[in-house]
Amino acid sequence: MIGFVARRLLQLPLIVGLVFVATFALAWIVPGNPLEQGEGRRPPPEIERAMRAQYRLDDPVAFAADYLAGASGLDWLRGRSERVFDLGPSLRQRDLTVNEILAAGLPVSLTLGLAAILIGLAIGVAAGLVGGLRPDSPLDLVTQAIALLGISVPSFVVGAGLLVWLAVSWGLAPVAGWGGLSHVWLPALALSLPLAAYVARLLRFGLIEQMTSDHVRTARAKGRSRAGAAWHHALRNAFLPVLSYLGPASAAVLTGSFVVEKVFSIPGIGRHFVEAVLNKDLTLIMGVVLVYSTLLVCMNLAVDVLYRWVDPRIELA
Repeated sequence: MIGFVARRLLQLPLIVGLVFVATFALAWIVPGNPLEQGEGRRPPPEIERAMRAQYRLDDPVAFAADYLAGASGLDWLRGRSERVFDLGPSLRQRDLTVNEILAAGLPVSLTLGLAAILIGLAIGVAAGLVGGLRPDSPLDLVTQAIALLGISVPSFVVGAGLLVWLAVSWGLAPVAGWGGLSHVWLPALALSLPLAAYVARLLRFGLIEQMTSDHVRTARAKGRSRAGAAWHHALRNAFLPVLSYLGPASAAVLTGSFVVEKVFSIPGIGRHFVEAVLNKDLTLIMGVVLVYSTLLVCMNLAVDVLYRWVDPRIELA
């Protein structure tokens, strides 16, 4: 286990580096001028030339190399930066650094994402248990129909519908903003429904398969109730596909939160990232990509370790 974790951590810089190169290439070729000041206004030519030279905006290789030196901590080791991981200044928000923007928005986005994952797991596991223990029952058919709807409809459409229905019409949650728990549950619910739908379907199919296996039938023959046999003998194996899905699900939740944050006017990283893409704020784009790609690799590693803990027979390579 320790060797597996060590190998994966050693692979992390390579994976994040490849993501950085691919994203940077796409961001660089997108039309736009990060030095524009809004509504097409540009600084005087001499100031623009000085800023391009300062930020190395005329040389993509030099820009990427300088950025990686600061972001990786190499500049800090050389004594060129006061921050260990310096993600540079924002090219559009001149008074803020990328580190400051991330420090303000990342806790908001992570809180929203974690809440969405917990809500999605709670709803999905409950629906999957209903379908797995009572397949083709009326309640199972209803949960399957809702799950299909959750998979098919994008989060921003669900979010807009919930916003109009529950926040505007019924007044059950604030329409926008960020503060207490009342600001969290509605956007988290909108973000969690696709996750809940997939979890419900995966757990349902896994539980149906496990309930017909030999060891479960033997437990039933010895007097175990259907629910008892499911809890003690079937649920752990049936939950393995759900665990496998949690890695990519975390990625879907974090990236999906960008649009949901925009719908609910939440001051998270999503709003800043969307604006950075529209304004070609290269330093902010790359800072968000580096942080999120690192988080996703670590989440996938945690899921793999948890997978091994749930089923010790699985060998981690």
